[in-house]
Amino acid sequence: MAKEGFFSRLKAGLQKARSGFTDKVDRLVESSEVIDEDFYEDLTDILIMSDAGVKAAENLVGELRQRVSKENIKDAAVARNMLKEIMAENMNIARPPLKWPMVMFVVGVNGVGKTTTVGKLAMRFREIGRSVALAAADTFRAAADDQLAVWAERAEVPLIKHQMGSDPAAVVYDAVQSAKAKGTDLVIVDTAGRLHNKKNLMDELGKMRRVIDREFPEATIRSMLVLDATTGQNGLNQAKEFKEAAEINGIILTKLDGTAKGGIVLAIRNELNIPVWYIGVGEGIDDLQAFDAKEFAEALF
Repeated sequence: MAKEGFFSRLKAGLQKARSGFTDKVDRLVESSEVIDEDFYEDLTDILIMSDAGVKAAENLVGELRQRVSKENIKDAAVARNMLKEIMAENMNIARPPLKWPMVMFVVGVNGVGKTTTVGKLAMRFREIGRSVALAAADTFRAAADDQLAVWAERAEVPLIKHQMGSDPAAVVYDAVQSAKAKGTDLVIVDTAGRLHNKKNLMDELGKMRRVIDREFPEATIRSMLVLDATTGQNGLNQAKEFKEAAEINGIILTKLDGTAKGGIVLAIRNELNIPVWYIGVGEGIDDLQAFDAKEFAEALF
């Protein structure tokens, strides 16, 4: 896919976030004759209102303040560009290289777009020539199975599933055995999204994880948490709970096109120190994109 098309879709997807965040920054820059205490306070407020969280906002503005002082910057427009650079640096967490075989364990609460994300990931990896299998470990919701079957067909990949209500760990066991027998590169596991009975769900995730560790020790395990960007700081609280239970090592942020608050990426970086691997900026298959901090900051500004 052309890089230009990729960037223009990202830019289009972040249109709401631009109007909610960047436009406010631009108005502040235009109205600021000097870079003073008021400028920094207003900038901190804009960041907090954009879901960056207090900690991330204060860290960013503190860093900007240091650089402005060090380089003796007087022009607010120059400070704006510095902020963009600092944001890109802050959001950038090095991701470990992809190593095969891999099991991608996709978790999250209901309604964040988990099953759709699993389908889009299958398409992405098929496009780069990897063999993929899907495991329907959400055995509680009939619709999840049906939805996943449609994606498996579209991506032309096998779907391993059991009857409704069966043990999700048994589905994972079968998927792993199948992958080992066929030499499959990637198994993507779709799990049930339930927070209300957290204890059971988290225990279940632990059980599935143990099955993979025991049966497929040579596989890299990616525990990917899907978060809905429109839930903002609430998503951050979910992430903390899942991080404790499921050893989360990557975030997939969906529905970024639906929020005027693009700062959630900064909050995730500051509060959790987990890399954002993918972002969803629309409904289309190609709208799930690998996250690139520099490109994200460019598109946001």
